[in-house]
Amino acid sequence: MSATAAHAPGWDSRFLWVALLPLAGFAGLVWGLLHHPLPWRGAWTWVPSLGVELAVHVDGLSAQFLALITGIGALVCVYASGYLAHEPRRGRLFLILLAFMAAMIGAVSADHLLIVFVFWELTSLTSFLLVGFHHEDEAARNAARQALLVTLSGGLALLAAILLLGDITGSYSLQALIAQKQALAADPRLPAALILLLTGCFTKSAQFPFHFWLPNAMTAPTPVSAYLHSATLVKLGIYLMARLDPVFNDLWLWESALVGVGAFTAVWGAVLALRERDLKRILAGSTISALGTLTLLIGLPNPGASLAAVAFLFAHALYKAPLFMVVGNIDHATGTRSIDRLMGLWRAMPWTAAVAMLAGLSMAGLPLSFGFVAKDLITVAKEDAELLDAIGYATLFVNATAVAVAAVAAVRVFGGPPEWPGERIHEAPWRMILPPLLLALIGIEFEFLPDLADPLLAAATQAMALELGAVDVQASYVFGTVLTATEITLLIGLGLFLVWDRLYRALHFTRWLDRFGPTAGYRFLLESLPRVAAWQTRALQHGRLAGYLRATLAGLLLLAVGAGLATGLNPAEDWARRLQDWARDGGDWPAQSGAWLTAAVLMLAGAAASVAVRDRMALLMTSGLVGYGSAVLFLFAGAPDLAFTQFAVETALVVVAAAVLPRFGPPPALAADEPYWRNALLAAASGVGILVLLLGMLALPPDTTLADWFGATSLPQAYGHNVVNVIIVDFRALDTLGEITVVVFSLLAALPLLGGLLRARREAAP
Repeated sequence: MSATAAHAPGWDSRFLWVALLPLAGFAGLVWGLLHHPLPWRGAWTWVPSLGVELAVHVDGLSAQFLALITGIGALVCVYASGYLAHEPRRGRLFLILLAFMAAMIGAVSADHLLIVFVFWELTSLTSFLLVGFHHEDEAARNAARQALLVTLSGGLALLAAILLLGDITGSYSLQALIAQKQALAADPRLPAALILLLTGCFTKSAQFPFHFWLPNAMTAPTPVSAYLHSATLVKLGIYLMARLDPVFNDLWLWESALVGVGAFTAVWGAVLALRERDLKRILAGSTISALGTLTLLIGLPNPGASLAAVAFLFAHALYKAPLFMVVGNIDHATGTRSIDRLMGLWRAMPWTAAVAMLAGLSMAGLPLSFGFVAKDLITVAKEDAELLDAIGYATLFVNATAVAVAAVAAVRVFGGPPEWPGERIHEAPWRMILPPLLLALIGIEFEFLPDLADPLLAAATQAMALELGAVDVQASYVFGTVLTATEITLLIGLGLFLVWDRLYRALHFTRWLDRFGPTAGYRFLLESLPRVAAWQTRALQHGRLAGYLRATLAGLLLLAVGAGLATGLNPAEDWARRLQDWARDGGDWPAQSGAWLTAAVLMLAGAAASVAVRDRMALLMTSGLVGYGSAVLFLFAGAPDLAFTQFAVETALVVVAAAVLPRFGPPPALAADEPYWRNALLAAASGVGILVLLLGMLALPPDTTLADWFGATSLPQAYGHNVVNVIIVDFRALDTLGEITVVVFSLLAALPLLGGLLRARREAAP
């Protein structure tokens, strides 16, 4: 948008009030923290039959995330009211943004893992809508689809992990999970659950190899990037890993996965930032690097790493969100984000330059900033953990790259001689200056207000490291050691800043690696889907009924065999024991044995005749014997209503089919290449397999729980003596209504066909 348009008079302020909603949440959180000690708990029954309840547990870690979600959310709404002032669809964006905030609040407050999963997936869906807000742009559509596919795939892995953990512990409560730490460690299914859990968290928080969706998501409007991709959404995976760290922090798999993947992601994110010229994508690369650092800190075994993680998480949100807003102001004023076309902007945009300088100080970890405190705690945590030298050097490179990125955003773009597209630009309006300025000032003031910072971070740290006692941020580091590390980092970062263009050109020649990286893998999978679908269609939808029947029988046989193996059924042994008991008792047959034998003879005769005959009418009659035999079996097995229904259906089918068959020509000749022996073998195996499975099921002790319950409650609750009728009309009323609805719609769909037949008959009549 041009500068003239951006500063046209009469800007619409109707959506400024939206900021009051998250602001009210932030005020309520502060009031609660001042008047009610943590944790806060509450539970409301939701699905009692499944044991699902809306359980809330807010401790220090949840409170920290709630402060970021509501506090930064309120400022982002103010910023968005200015940034999107001339966007005709801004009402829709604000609505989706509020829905995303609500989903994030639910995800970090819920104590039930299934509820966490529901809100987790809602954040993916709403972020998909936000990233693809400009859906007329193909790049935005592709980026939104990519983010959705990656995060939803991880969500499915997370659901599998949740189900496994719930089955191991017998509870889906996060607090119960923490309490059963020892029982979890002894279960052999835990490694599979951990791999699935980490896959879900890594996809959400853009860890390698799932990181590629985050830079592409920069097609979203800048307020979305400032909120989702720096302060909230990408940190949801970090939250869940931090929440479950007390449960798994003693496990080698957990520690090695977090430290290894986190360190590699941090380095690769820094390299990605050095390979970019778009200022927003540069910040996206540094965000990936920061997320990798957070993952690394969570994986470190020492409790001091927990304090470093919560401090860096807070500091990162306080400097990265305003930097994204700074990029939005630049793009709004100049129409470009390329660092090759921007220089000397401080003359035209002094307030935006001040915000960039304050946020850049914190990002670089310079003294007098909260970023300095966070980087300081990270240095102490790494020393206490005694990491490998390679990881230590890697984190030094990551911190130096953060200094270089901060210098690019605050010095290169705003310093030097004036250079930008267009003839004249203006400063952004106050609604686009005040929110990032407040965030940047808070990032500086936290260094001077330890009494405010300590309680806020201490409670979050104690939620991650349960063995920690009182936490004092000021007493957690040695200033001299950290200052030395800061000096080294600044020197290396300054060197990276000075040779940024040379590094970019050098790294540009390595882009051939992208043909084999995760992005290429994603493209390959996406392009393979149509080919796989075409092959599957050719293999399964070939139009031959015999082939469909073979596939159905083979699948049924595999299910029967799998069920038998999984449950350990041994019908031969069970029925041998039953025969021995029957012989010992005198060989008395049940009273209904004659009727059952008659039914079996009818069904066997009908099946055998159906295989032998070729005439359609004879085939219809012989197949009807199978239905009548089934009806006889139902009649003497205690289901007379089902038996009479079967009699009626079979009779109607035979009559209707017999009336229609003469209209068709002779049956088609059997294919010469039809595999008769293979069909016969498959049919016999399927029949024997199902028989064995049924015999095994009959050998199990009968479960009369439902029958007893229906019999006991039919009369007092539904006032009916006929239990079957009560089940159909009362207890399964919605199911019955659905069946009736299907029949009615089928009739309505057939009415035009029947009318056409009647018209054709009238026209054909002489």
